[in-house]
Amino acid sequence: MLQAGTLYSIYQTHLQRAPTDTILIEHDRAVSLEEFDRLCARTADWLAGQGIVPGDHVGVWVVNRVEWLAILFGLARLGATLVAVNTRYRGHELQYILSNSQASMLILQLNLRKIDFADVLDQVDPASLPQLKKIAVIDADNDTPSHLLGKPVVAFEPVFAAAANVVHTGAAAQTTAPPIADSESLSASVADAPVVFFTTSGTTKGPKLVMHTQRNLSTHAGHVAQSFGFAAPGNVLLAALPLCGVFGLNSVLAAIAAGMPVVLMDIFDAHTASELLRKHHVTHIFGSDEMLRRLIEINTDDIPFPDLRLFGFAAFSPGLVELAENLIPRGFPIRGLYGSSEVNALFSLQRADLPIAQRALGGGTPAGGALASVRARDPDSGAICAPGVAGELEIHSPTRFTGYFNNPRATSDALTDDGFFKTGDLGYVRPDGSFVYQARMGDTMRLGGFLVDPSEIEEVLAELPEIASAQVVGIEIEGRLRPVAFAIPAIADPSADALLAQVASELAAFKVPVRLWFVQEFPATASANGLKFQRTRLRDMALENLRKEQAVKHTHV
Repeated sequence: MLQAGTLYSIYQTHLQRAPTDTILIEHDRAVSLEEFDRLCARTADWLAGQGIVPGDHVGVWVVNRVEWLAILFGLARLGATLVAVNTRYRGHELQYILSNSQASMLILQLNLRKIDFADVLDQVDPASLPQLKKIAVIDADNDTPSHLLGKPVVAFEPVFAAAANVVHTGAAAQTTAPPIADSESLSASVADAPVVFFTTSGTTKGPKLVMHTQRNLSTHAGHVAQSFGFAAPGNVLLAALPLCGVFGLNSVLAAIAAGMPVVLMDIFDAHTASELLRKHHVTHIFGSDEMLRRLIEINTDDIPFPDLRLFGFAAFSPGLVELAENLIPRGFPIRGLYGSSEVNALFSLQRADLPIAQRALGGGTPAGGALASVRARDPDSGAICAPGVAGELEIHSPTRFTGYFNNPRATSDALTDDGFFKTGDLGYVRPDGSFVYQARMGDTMRLGGFLVDPSEIEEVLAELPEIASAQVVGIEIEGRLRPVAFAIPAIADPSADALLAQVASELAAFKVPVRLWFVQEFPATASANGLKFQRTRLRDMALENLRKEQAVKHTHV
């Protein structure tokens, strides 16, 4: 029997009770629990045959597919660690992650639609990766090169095939998968060792490697499965988010823990997602407001997805409440949630019985119930805020990350003396213990003596017909922090002064931007969950624009 707290433990009860039940669906292939279990065992055997041992780190640069999960569970079986590499990463980012994670193997696939992995590899300096020993290629063929990054290439052999009887494991062929009984040798130390490294988004600082253990992931999967009602009959999850991020992986692991079938999407696109939602009668989907907007652009029916029971989303742009008010009557059961690489995604979810304006906000009730605790701290006084008063959110949870790999200073800085994670997010706690996320603390501005969420100003700007989208940051001007705005215009040659005059009629004077500059796009960082705007870069752009204005002014004096 498997050790409690190991990743394998999340589906063993379902495997024993109903081994032929479908757990994954990929390109219309239904994968049963027993088939998936055999693939995970074969993968563990293959990895061991390639020299992977407990404590090793293996980079996985692969889109959503059955093999991604089999590699994770296979590495967990061995006591090794998966380094999750975002498929959006370019050469510099890939090199940074592989180098800092000390990965000894990289598993990837080549020439997928929309992603030229080989081209990205050409941007990596092989000399920066002395610890990397070999590269494994999924779906290798006769055209696969024998070396990449100066490392030998091997074919990743345990690829899922429902009808396969003979599987090659790197050394010799065998007709049956290795028995799972030897997993009893997994000790508590393995359950509490890192099983996955996630990367932070790096919007304000360099990305760090966030460590989670098997116990963290398995415990959190159980919390989400129970709290979110995943085990209800007929539930089906569409995995539209990348498995390389906590948002995508945590939702899939929770579904597996609940015995809930998961429909895998390799890469999200609205048309394919729409087809899968209808075809498989999907009841649950999680994503960003960006994904939601893409879906509604091409689905104009009154109730386009009648089977949906929950669309949990995190907002990265303004206007989410208005969006929810328009879509909930159309059968989109929208509820805001909260999560991060450090505390896991789906950490919390807003209650379904809340008014729409509250239901659509980020935050919610922790999936861990009484085991988790959220508080807000005043950033100036350091005092814990009373309910309803905004401050920096701090979270204590048994499924909190164990630290940043090879970075004890950053780990120490991220935690309070009593073990709460300092999220860097602005929000407030409700009297019932649930909470509301408002913005990143680095994004908030203290204007006129008040903490101001920039999205409040952004929403007013975005409502103007001349503006398609807006971002607001605070910079110091003449010794005072003042708001400035960047906007993507919706018409040709809009007047910044006229638009700011309209904003002044709707907001307090200290919230009105002192400058408005037009751009074609906002600087953004690609994360596993979508694009996140780089406010640090926007501040730099604002300061540079001001310097240019001053230079022109002095020229004319």
